[in-house]
Amino acid sequence: MSSKSKQSFAQRAKAHPNVLAKRLFEIAERKQTNIVLSADLTTTGELLKIADDLGPHIAVLKTHIDIVADFSSKTTEGLSRIAQKHDFLIFEDRKFIDIGNTVQKQYSGGALRIHEWAHIVNASVLPGPGVIQALDETILKEKVTDRAILILAEMTSKGSLAVGDYTRASVDIARQYAGSVVGFVCTKSLADIAPATAADEDFIIFTTGVNMANKGDALGQQYQTPITAMAGGSDFLIAGRGIYANRDPIAAAQEYRQAGWDAYISRIKAAE
Repeated sequence: MSSKSKQSFAQRAKAHPNVLAKRLFEIAERKQTNIVLSADLTTTGELLKIADDLGPHIAVLKTHIDIVADFSSKTTEGLSRIAQKHDFLIFEDRKFIDIGNTVQKQYSGGALRIHEWAHIVNASVLPGPGVIQALDETILKEKVTDRAILILAEMTSKGSLAVGDYTRASVDIARQYAGSVVGFVCTKSLADIAPATAADEDFIIFTTGVNMANKGDALGQQYQTPITAMAGGSDFLIAGRGIYANRDPIAAAQEYRQAGWDAYISRIKAAE
């Protein structure tokens, strides 16, 4: 897998064939932020408030919509309005992992109707390529251009089995569905694990577990700082409790935004 990390987001936006990827890079450049806020909040009021308060400082809002106790259409309609207001994308961290027929129903129907409001979703390829095929077919069938998939190639939890052959298979399957798969959730660049098969290959790296204060938690989560994550080849930094659980979430979001953008600029300048 080829890394485009030496290029600016603006350069990558111009060359990238995926409409959603272009939009993401353009948002990042426009707002000068590569922060993805992992908003693991359990009520609609809390979720919408944090989205509105921190929206100006993020490129993407990552949700776990199934943990919202009072979920209704008002939840997603509110998120969509706020995303438009503050110019960010919505990433539903659903981690689809089932047979294709079930995944299509989970993505486009049911109570959550994820396809209607989430710009980005992710999936594990543990069931095989059918899970990605199912999502890809739904995107193509609905003819909505601003939808995309991330493959969960690695995880930050201690003892994760998403390593080795699983990670290599994640890249192989991503290449089969490159029209809809725009990148990976992983801890670092995958260039060493899966060398490029095409010069113009440009998968986006989303690194989870970014925290400027803690190294981990009691349940096995392991953190990176914005500097270490960017040095490892990350493009977008997923941060959660370090921001929304802070006594001053807005100040924390500003701090993470600055740290992440500084690390990005340093990497680009080092490549000049």
